Amino acid sequence: MRMFVDPKAVYLYPKTVDFRRQFNGLALIVEQELDVPLMSGALFVFTNRTRKRLKILYWDNTGLAMWSKRLEKEAFKWPSSTQTAISLTEQQLNSLLGGFDIHGHQPLFYASTGL
Repeated sequence: MRMFVDPKAVYLYPKTVDFRRQFNGLALIVEQELDVPLMSGALFVFTNRTRKRLKILYWDNTGLAMWSKRLEKEAFKWPSSTQTAISLTEQQLNSLLGGFDIHGHQPLFYASTGL
C-alpha cells in the first residue's frame, strides 16, 4: 500500500521532538531549522524521545497532513547525526516504517521474534 503519492523528497529530523507538538509546532521546525519549503511536496519525519512513535508531516496540495505510527514493543532504529536533516529515499522510508535499520538493513524486531 502506498501512503504517499510520489513524494518529492523525504527528510528525517534526527533530533527527538516533544510529541505534544502538532501541525504548527512541527511546521515551525521545518521552516526554521530545516530551511525547506513546507509546501514543497516533501515528507518530514519526526520521532519522540522513546523512539516508539513517529510522525510524518506533509503538504497534500490542499493543506497540511500528518501521519503517525506507534510501535508497541520495540523502538524505531533512528539514525544519529549532527546534520539538521537526513535525506532519505522512499525505499529507506519504507524500510524504517517496516521495522528495519535504514543503514544496517537489520530488522528491529530480530531479537524479539527469535528469527
